[in-house]
Amino acid sequence: MDIATKAKEEIESRLKKIESFIEEKGLGSSYLTKARRTQRNVNLAIAVGSLITVAGISIWLFSSSRKD
Repeated sequence: MDIATKAKEEIESRLKKIESFIEEKGLGSSYLTKARRTQRNVNLAIAVGSLITVAGISIWLFSSSRKD
């Protein structure tokens, strides 16, 4: 590994640390946290809704095929 690659990786890691610090402590960080929480809840609701829909359709198809 040459010096330029090592220096580039070191600079990138330091920038990521600074960005994460600003993200956690900076202006608007509470809004970012709320947005992430909201997005997580929406994703969970979509996943659960999809699971319920697939289960309902499969039960409906299974029960309609038994009647025939």
